[in-house]
Amino acid sequence: MRLWPRREAGRTAEPSSRALPTTIVMTLAVALAAVLIGAFTTAGPALKNEEAAAPAPVWSATWGAAMQQATDDPTDEIPNWSRNGFENETLRQVIRLSVGGPKLRIRLSNAYGTTPLRIAGATVARSDGGAKARPGTVRALTFRNSPTLTVPAGRDTVSDAVAMPTANFEKLAVTLRFTASTGPATMHRFTTATSYRAPGDQLRSPTAKAFDHHTSQAWYYLNAVEVTAGTPASDGSLMVFGDSLMDGVGASPDTDSRFSDKLAERLIASGRPQGMTNAGLAGDHLLHDSPCFGEKGVARFAKELRDRAALRTVFIHLGANDLALAQPGNPCVERPSPVTARELIDGHRALVREAHAHGVKAIGVTILPLRNAVFPFTTPAGDKIRRELNHWIRTSDTYDAVLDADLVLTDPSRPGRPRPGYVSQDGLHPSDAGYLALASAVDLTAL
Repeated sequence: MRLWPRREAGRTAEPSSRALPTTIVMTLAVALAAVLIGAFTTAGPALKNEEAAAPAPVWSATWGAAMQQATDDPTDEIPNWSRNGFENETLRQVIRLSVGGPKLRIRLSNAYGTTPLRIAGATVARSDGGAKARPGTVRALTFRNSPTLTVPAGRDTVSDAVAMPTANFEKLAVTLRFTASTGPATMHRFTTATSYRAPGDQLRSPTAKAFDHHTSQAWYYLNAVEVTAGTPASDGSLMVFGDSLMDGVGASPDTDSRFSDKLAERLIASGRPQGMTNAGLAGDHLLHDSPCFGEKGVARFAKELRDRAALRTVFIHLGANDLALAQPGNPCVERPSPVTARELIDGHRALVREAHAHGVKAIGVTILPLRNAVFPFTTPAGDKIRRELNHWIRTSDTYDAVLDADLVLTDPSRPGRPRPGYVSQDGLHPSDAGYLALASAVDLTAL
């Protein structure tokens, strides 16, 4: 296996009990080892966290989703509810924690709302499958000791702590009640999970009957769940950031099979539990905003870093959508002009600088193979830029470590095309097996 040590020219590394050794030996934990050797490489000593001497944080992120503006893209196979929002309804969303803890709290976002968001009540309960809440576990959530709240447009909020001990990988049902019209809803568009709505007040209902036949595969307003660390939460939480590869497009619905899910499972199995936040946005660009896929990565990254509790390490995969073919007349896939490899590299440099400024280690993820999609995705020139960007990610020593998704997912007999078993039906995004292979290629000691 090849290692690419990070150069420390012009900088003297300070000693730290959390620093990584200069050379890290890769050990893969699954039978895929022979295939995946060399896919994850360590770039050298970890950046010193300026707050390392401070007491461990009280809260750790255990679940999270990136937020984006309302959209009603007609190409969606399953329409979302964001454009019209909610009125006199109850919304129930089921999420899976990565790590548990004695207490929890939730974060709600009205970042893209056009009016104040009025919430008439909120609860959290243990999930009993589908839209069902386990009887006897429903807990009321309060906000500054009030059961109701108003979130101004463009703002976020956090609930009070609720004493509800949770376990690793436990599923929770978070329920919100709306009486007044919300207007367009801040949301997360592609979730591989099911959300439910019902008319009237079903805030404390444990049954699914009222929610039947009213489902979506998007999340609304729910931005994060945090737990108090019963253990030190392995000295911090992780975040994956980027586009559909990070978001989990291609994973089987309601199976928690995304890259972030499988990596969290590996960490728990190895006795190194760490909270996990998924800040991927399907369709996201590195350099350009999209009316359908959210803010460009270089603009939203700082907020994601700032808002994630106890964040230690971030995986970054961005640039594939900047190389996608434009479709004139479709605002979802328009872009001002073709990008260059230099522009993408400069964008990645900016992300790494931002991560380091927050005391967070940055792991670069090479761009997945793009040439086997069942729909035209990029040109030969675009794929050449992808390979140039991947070469820079691997060899520039800018990132603290590298997860070589291109190597993991590429068919050795057909360069530039994915392994058939690792790709979903669209021929582009990883399948459940592909996401497992990526998670299996991560060197846990480099986190």
